[in-house]
Amino acid sequence: MGLALESFRVEVPDSTLDDLRERLTRARLPNQVSDIGWGQGTERGFLTELVEYWRDGYDWRRVEAELNRYDHVRTTIDGQTFHALHARSAAPDATPLLLVHGWPGSIVEFLDALPALTATFHIVAPSLPGYGFSGATSQPGWHPRRIAGALVELMAALGYDRYGVQGGDWGSIVSANVADLVPEHVVGLHLNFVVVPRPADAPDPTPAEASDLAALGEWRRDGAGYQEIQGTRPQTLGYALEDSPVGLGAWIVEKFRAWSDGDDVLASFSADRLLDNVTLYWVTRTATSSTRLYWEMRRAGRAALPQARVEVPTGIANYPAEITRMPRSWVEARYHVTHWVDQPRGGHFAAMEVPDLFVDDVSAFFAGLD
Repeated sequence: MGLALESFRVEVPDSTLDDLRERLTRARLPNQVSDIGWGQGTERGFLTELVEYWRDGYDWRRVEAELNRYDHVRTTIDGQTFHALHARSAAPDATPLLLVHGWPGSIVEFLDALPALTATFHIVAPSLPGYGFSGATSQPGWHPRRIAGALVELMAALGYDRYGVQGGDWGSIVSANVADLVPEHVVGLHLNFVVVPRPADAPDPTPAEASDLAALGEWRRDGAGYQEIQGTRPQTLGYALEDSPVGLGAWIVEKFRAWSDGDDVLASFSADRLLDNVTLYWVTRTATSSTRLYWEMRRAGRAALPQARVEVPTGIANYPAEITRMPRSWVEARYHVTHWVDQPRGGHFAAMEVPDLFVDDVSAFFAGLD
């Protein structure tokens, strides 16, 4: 028996939004030492202005209407709710494309890219288990490879036998696992984030590659503390994130600034889009459950990753502000790379920050596979 798919519509109760505004009104912010800026984390002056706009000017109903322009489905797989935005193309020969987000993102990342993508693709954008409209996880074990297996079931239930897969952040690991699990169903794999170990026979890095690796090392020293917390004590962190929208916003927005192309986060993303994403976590009460994916990955280890070299055609989009920019020779040892583009701008949240470049590159890669 196949999966039972139910139509879903985004409808957040007024009471939830009223409660959010009340909490924002009663927010208590910590002090900040003089002249530190973003040096210790989210800058207080920036956050104060963002919270004021969130409370007095932001309109969740706007993005709710934008989301509801598309079809949505929900189903249950292995005891866990799965939600997916399903945007069908009018093109008769459109390629189905599974589009997978990561943390601290959501399906909101793709909204500015969707109108152009649906010119040539049927888009299936799931909310990862524990994220957004898939709801919180209640049982352990939802690591990237298990998620990939569930998404294979979802694509089959939607009637797609051959499809492309695209991912960034956790979505890249999930997408790579889909390609590894069912290569006969995957026409191509496109990644805008990739992490691989150095092969034993790798040549010395070029000067540019050495610079990228040095930047990655610095990020691991100074920017990866959130991984330690979310990978070891997500529940403890969750009490703060789940109870304070300001705390949740500060935790997430700092990453959008740190992983984008430039120091001014509002030059990379609008205040509305930043708040669309944060508010989605808030209204679905998935701040805590989303972080559990780090805990799951630590415990699953290699079992959560592709078990062999991924042989389906693979495209890599290398954005300049991405936190992981790996040498091509290293990536080619693990993936059948047929497309590699060093992008001129953009960072970790490419579909949201530079939707024009994202759409063009994804479209060019899959068009080249015909």
